[in-house]
Amino acid sequence: MEHSIALVTGATSGLGHAAARLLAEEGWREIIITGRSLAQIQETAEQLAAETRRKVFTPLELDLDKPLSVQSALAELVKRGRPLDFLLLNAGMVPGKARVITAAGIEASQAPLIGHHQLTIGLLRAKLLSNNVRIVIASAEPARGGVPMFKYTDAAAFADKYFGGDQTAAVEALIRNGPYVKYSPNNAYADAKLMVAWWVAALARRLPSGMAVYAVSPGASNATKVARNAGPLLKYLMIPIVNLIPGMNQTPETAARRYLQASEFGTDLSGQFYASAKGKFSGPMEVQRQPHLHDGANQEAAWQAVVNVSGIDLPHPEWLREVSGRSPDRGEIVA
Repeated sequence: MEHSIALVTGATSGLGHAAARLLAEEGWREIIITGRSLAQIQETAEQLAAETRRKVFTPLELDLDKPLSVQSALAELVKRGRPLDFLLLNAGMVPGKARVITAAGIEASQAPLIGHHQLTIGLLRAKLLSNNVRIVIASAEPARGGVPMFKYTDAAAFADKYFGGDQTAAVEALIRNGPYVKYSPNNAYADAKLMVAWWVAALARRLPSGMAVYAVSPGASNATKVARNAGPLLKYLMIPIVNLIPGMNQTPETAARRYLQASEFGTDLSGQFYASAKGKFSGPMEVQRQPHLHDGANQEAAWQAVVNVSGIDLPHPEWLREVSGRSPDRGEIVA
């Protein structure tokens, strides 16, 4: 892939900041970095330029919680008119003890996926993703299961119990932390990151041939602000304990390299979720094979729920053929 133009969300600190710096070191010609505040992201661009001695950073204001902000960012990218070769959807958060619902009615840890969906579909519609673009979105280890203190919701069982088997309605309730959902910050985070993995699988089936998308857990990296809103049990007990265990924590730079590694994967791996090996939180990443990740009904329910919440869907595949000159790579749904 030509190292031309990349866009990194959530680049003011942590993994996004580290990823932007690594991209510059690898020779990317332009790196668009986003943050909620224009002043803050401008300051970040200046800081990164000083650190890398490369003036390749373009600041862009983007608040994923606010649809109008996403639209404004898209309008600015349309005005520039240069397609992206790498889209790194890094922004995210660990929810706190108190439930937070955005102005759009979305549970706070789910909101980044909705904003990223709006951004990605907007870029596709505007033909601002190159024919061989690589899209990487941050997931996390709890999506694979088996992580202490985190438990994802069995969407099918939840749907059967409360929504007459309608999995889309069940997933939408999880996104909104709505009917029948008992709020727990760690479980909400696990659900949000599982939703990311399902969304990626569904998006991969909708992308034109040549484009590819991957969900990537960067692994444990506690020297970031992602857990700034986390509850005291996680922040003051689990994270300090994890930091004492060899191999259970890593620098932001090491974690961010997983994103860059995935950006070089082929289209045959599109739609996969990469995370640490079972029982680990760092080290080499691998494709996750757990059955709940590969359930086609869950994947499509997650896609439709995100569409319902965001109000934005991909056009009919005929549109994709028209803009790409190729048939979309549909893939198979594993039931």
